[in-house]
Amino acid sequence: MALPKRRISKQRKRKRRTHWKLTAPSLVRCSNCGIYIKPHRVCPDCGYYRGRPVVVITKEEKKEKK
Repeated sequence: MALPKRRISKQRKRKRRTHWKLTAPSLVRCSNCGIYIKPHRVCPDCGYYRGRPVVVITKEEKKEKK
């Protein structure tokens, strides 16, 4: 089994890992109600997607979310 000839230094290891970072999720405004949602998803607040109703959300379901 192959073994490394030399130990990887902390500096070299950390340089390699500099690109491991979190990114903020991209958000868009719902065209119907205006809340921020992830793109390409049905709005959980009003049930619209691309200006058309897709899911019927009752008043009771809205109260449960809030």
